[in-house]
Parts: sequence; C-alpha cells; structure tokens
Amino acid sequence: MKRNLGDILVSLGLITASQLQECIVEMEKSGHTLEQCLADKKIISPEEIAKALANYASVDYVDKITEKMTDLTMLGKIPLKFLRENVVMPVVIDGQTTILTANPLDYQPIDELSLLLGGSVISAVSTSKTIIDGINRYYPLESTKQMIEELQEEKEPGAGAVDFEAINEQDIMGMASEAPIIKLVNNILFQAAKRGASDIHIEPYEKEVSVRYRIDGVMYPVMNPPKRVQAALASRIKIMGGMNIAEKRLPQGGRIQIKVGDKAFDIRVSILPVTFGERVVMRLLSRNRMFGKLANLGFCKRDLDVVMHSISQSNGIIFITGPTGSGKTSTLYSIITELNTPEVNIVTVEDPVEYQMSGVGQVQVKDKIGLTFAAALREILRQDPDIVMIGETRDQETAQIAIQAALTGHLVLSTLHTNDAPSTITRLIDMGVEPFLIASSIIAALAQRLVRRLCEKCKTPYHPPKELLTNLGLSEAQAKKITFYKAHGCEECNQTGYRGRLAIFEVMVMTNDIARLTMARADTTQLRKQAMADGMTLLLHDGLNKIKEGLTTIEEVLSVASIAQDVVE
Repeated sequence: MKRNLGDILVSLGLITASQLQECIVEMEKSGHTLEQCLADKKIISPEEIAKALANYASVDYVDKITEKMTDLTMLGKIPLKFLRENVVMPVVIDGQTTILTANPLDYQPIDELSLLLGGSVISAVSTSKTIIDGINRYYPLESTKQMIEELQEEKEPGAGAVDFEAINEQDIMGMASEAPIIKLVNNILFQAAKRGASDIHIEPYEKEVSVRYRIDGVMYPVMNPPKRVQAALASRIKIMGGMNIAEKRLPQGGRIQIKVGDKAFDIRVSILPVTFGERVVMRLLSRNRMFGKLANLGFCKRDLDVVMHSISQSNGIIFITGPTGSGKTSTLYSIITELNTPEVNIVTVEDPVEYQMSGVGQVQVKDKIGLTFAAALREILRQDPDIVMIGETRDQETAQIAIQAALTGHLVLSTLHTNDAPSTITRLIDMGVEPFLIASSIIAALAQRLVRRLCEKCKTPYHPPKELLTNLGLSEAQAKKITFYKAHGCEECNQTGYRGRLAIFEVMVMTNDIARLTMARADTTQLRKQAMADGMTLLLHDGLNKIKEGLTTIEEVLSVASIAQDVVE
C-alpha cells in the first residue's frame, strides 16, 4: 500500500523517485508512514497528498468536517475503535451519505462501512488529521439526557453501583460501558474538552446540582444532574484526583490526567465544602499546548519593540500585571519560549506548575512543607540561573528577593495583581519595597486583559449607540471613520458570535522621568500621565485598536477597560 501511494505520487509528478526511495529507507528505520516522512522532509504536505489521492480516485476532497455534516445516529452505529483504526468517518454532504477516508486505495473498511450503512454511499478523501479530529469532536458518547435518565432510574447508589477506579492517562472516549456515575463524570470532562472550556464548575444548591463551563471567560450552564448523586459525583472526582473521599469538612486539591481522543489534559481540582455539599471546580490545562512567539500575541509595534528590548536585558525585573484569568501566565510562558536556548539557564518557581517546558527547571511551591515562593527563590539563586521566573509576587519577602536578584545580574520575570501598569510601582511601595530599589531594578511593567475574539464567519457591521461611543472616548465624527462589528452567532461559534480570545496590553517602561516620580512616591495618576507622555498605550486605547481591526466588540473592551478619569481631565 505504501508502495502504491508512492508510485501514484511519482506518476503525478508530485515527488521524484529518489525522494520516494529516500523515504522508504527512512520509514524502515523510524516506522513512520510515507505521509509523515514526506511532511517531515517538507517535500509535500498531507493536504497535497489527500488532494492528489482524491484526483487519482476521481472522488471529492474535503478540507474540513463541520457539525452540519455529522449525523450522530449514523456515527453511533459504528464502533469508535473501527473508525479510529481505519481512519474513516461517515458524514452527510448535500444530503448524500459519504465515507471520508484518508486512503481510498484501502477498499476493505470502505466496503464494510458501505455494507453497514446500506443505501447509496459514496466516498471522499480527507487528511488523517481532519478525520481523526472529526471523530474525536463529533463521535456521540451517551447523551447527557440518557445518562441522567439512567441515574434517575437507579436505586440508592450503593457500594456496588459505583466503581471508583482511577483512570490515569486513559482515553475517556473509550470508556463507554462503565457505571452510570463514572459515565457522567467522563461525559462532563469530554464535553468540556470538546467545547474548549477552561474550567468546570459543579455547584450544589438546596434542591439541585448545577454543572457549568467557563468558555472564553464566560460561564455557560450545561446540565443539572439529580441531587441525590451529588455525593457520588464528588467522590468519583476525589478518587480520580487522589484525594481523601472520607474528608468532607475541609477544602482539598488534586490533579487528574486524562486523554480525550489524541489530546492529553492536566486537570487541577479544587473541592470546597459549602452549605449544601461540596463545590468542585476543575481547571483544564492542555498538555499539547504550544506557546507561540511574542509577535503573535497581538502587541502593537511600539509595545512589541519595548517588550523585545526589555527581555533582551541581562538583568532587571519585568512585571506582568492583571487580575486572575487575564492571561498573565500564558504571556510569561511565551517570553520563556522566546528566551529558552541552550546558552541560558532558566529556572521557574510556580504555584502550581501549569505547563511542562523542555529545557526549563520548574519548581512547584509547597507551602505545607515550607517551600514558599521566597524559600524556593533563595535556593534558585544558588543554582546559577540567568533567567528566573516567579509565578506570582505575593508578599514583601518575595518582592525583596526578586528585586535583589534583578540587581545582582539576573533577568527576573514575575506577575503581580494590579489594575494597570503604573499601579505596579504603587503596589510595590505599599508592600514595603523601598522606592530607590524599585526605580533601579524594574525594566518594564506590562498590564493585560483578555477579550473575546469575534467569529469571522458571522460578525455583522453596525453603528453603535452614542452612549457606547462616549464610554469609549469617541465622538460621532471619529466613529464615522471606523467600521464597528457586533457578535451575531452561527454554527461555527456555537451561536455565541465569538471564537477564542485575544489580549489587550498596556506597556510602561521605567524611563528616567518614571524613576524620578517613583523616588518621590508619586501616585498612580502622576505615573500614568508621565507614562503616556513617554509613549504608553492605555489598555482602552489598545482595545480600540483591536476594535478598529474588526477583531472584537466595544462591549468586550469596555467590560475589561475604561477611561481613566485623570486622562479625561
């Protein structure tokens, strides 16, 4: 089969005979497929191979699988294992049942599926990745409604009804025949991963249990399991997270590792006793996540130049500020990715370590045994680091050590909870750090927020009301020069009008004038005015730039930023 595909590509003039021979030798050593080998060597992409195969077999090429193309009843007839192993998927295109395959030369699975589905069936070609992603995204696990009905029918959940076995690194999509409570937890986790949720909230109330997902920063209700399975639900999650199921009076924390299809997730679990039971919050962290270049984060030219210059310094401290959930950690990791070369020694101290980074020494804070940020930082400085990342500057002791490290030849990166960039200085002074140390150690302070990105498929131009324009600091005349968009909603974005999020930034440099004001213990208003005179773009103004580019809405920007009164006056 490998030979057949190779011969076809050679006959079509897409690769040469010598390139094919080179890949055949490589395949024997590595065990990779021909497609992988050709893609790795950048000879031809999987998309080009799929198009060539479609052309050769005289069938259509399908570049993506949408929700409109999926028939869950039809998909549910076929075992998940069969679809994955043969990389095939039945879909409906223009009312016609179509079998998508990555290899139209392999007739057996296509024939078996045609027989099973019956009627008029045709085939089409797509890439392996597109088909596997489609299977993982759309294959129907038992529906939530069915599951809750099954739980309602069950008698009291005795010891035999719930199998509390851990599922470390198991693929939860394949666990379809477990006890109802296990299936319910798996379904909650699977749907969260499928919908791109960052957090899962399971909240007990007097007469009901609520499950909600946070998607792109907004909470969405998902389901209401029966109240009587509340304890079993919490216990199942505790077992998976390595916690004590007998302890229901104290808060607990744990970690779960799961796979959903081909994606691995670390899940941070927090359990808090509340009035009507135990409240569970789970943070989903993708282990496959890659942090891109700083240039792709959405900085304006001036801010990107400042940040790139700041991180190129050999010593000093850079603070990234903002509230919880504003993307500070992601920006820190992107900076670390930019700086991570074999020539430098990078050590981080985090609570918790959210993402594993190759080539970086990462220390997990453990307050219970005295391994605090400050204690870890003292020891890290004996590890001969060039760059030190501190997950959060929480107190005076940590701030003092971080600044001392910056003054003794280390580049220090850290986060701080402040509303804007100029407030970084006043916050450190409030912590008890001497102004002269702040002025001589800080290179730059970067504030950020996250706003939802408009769905490109359905965003709609409109003229916003005067009130919104006023809140944005725009006159009617200025507004006429801008095309504003509002969220509409379509299948691509689950009717929300938004897909993903982007950051807005405010970058303040420690100039001589800012240093002078710091030494004089100036307030935030004075610092902000000077920073703007030095070229700083306010969060609101950066948000306005993103609005002008058609990336987000006025409402999104105003939800995280507002006009500073001292700027207006």
